[in-house]
Amino acid sequence: MDLGIKGKSALVCASSKGLGRGCAAALAEAGVNLVMNGRNAETLEQAAADIRDAFGVDVVTVAADVATEAGRAELLSAAKEVDILVNNAGGPPPGLWSDWDRDDFIAALDANMLAPIALMKALLPGMIDRKWGRVVNITSSSVKAPVMQLGLSNSARAGLTGYVAGTSRQVAPYGVTINNMLPGIHATDRATSLDSGVSKAQGISMDKAQAQREATIPARRYGTTSEFGAMCAFLCSQHAGFIVGQNIVLDGGAINATI
Repeated sequence: MDLGIKGKSALVCASSKGLGRGCAAALAEAGVNLVMNGRNAETLEQAAADIRDAFGVDVVTVAADVATEAGRAELLSAAKEVDILVNNAGGPPPGLWSDWDRDDFIAALDANMLAPIALMKALLPGMIDRKWGRVVNITSSSVKAPVMQLGLSNSARAGLTGYVAGTSRQVAPYGVTINNMLPGIHATDRATSLDSGVSKAQGISMDKAQAQREATIPARRYGTTSEFGAMCAFLCSQHAGFIVGQNIVLDGGAINATI
């Protein structure tokens, strides 16, 4: 399918690896020029080179922390008037309700709620003026079904979801859509980190920890970054203009819900 976005430009945050890289690659395959971001310059440059070589699009890199005001200023300077924004940032650490204090919550809010809101506020006006734009926020399936040990993520990402619910309907008349993608477990560093925690807590191998988690997923496997990226690219396409303020769950059926 021709997604109809060849020649457009996108800022994809935290795209040097994992789900962000999957989104960047899928957009590049559709002919979109990219501003890619990551905190590790070496990893970022390698990812950008791979995508340039594979798809022949223009790729600008910005090594910066999207959770900081200075990092966002660097991103916005490079991105200028992009047509597509993919918000993404690593999730806060797991733990128990009693582990976190105010500073932990502020850090989670900065990375997973306030940073994406700041980028939307900066880039939405241009999209509105041009009468076309796409924003995709990578959040978490924990927004729909909270994960007990991910209280920081549950809280911050739920706040972003509420913001998007109202904002998306305000910008939709101008040809701009905002939607959220809610990943379950995918084969990324995040999954490795979570499985490592289970492995240590239960005194079992990493393979056993992964097998236990896979058994809770009807698809009986972890998701891939490429299939996640394909959904992101579709939401950013010319064909998705009637999808507004939605939360798309990609979890292999792990959340057992009718709606």
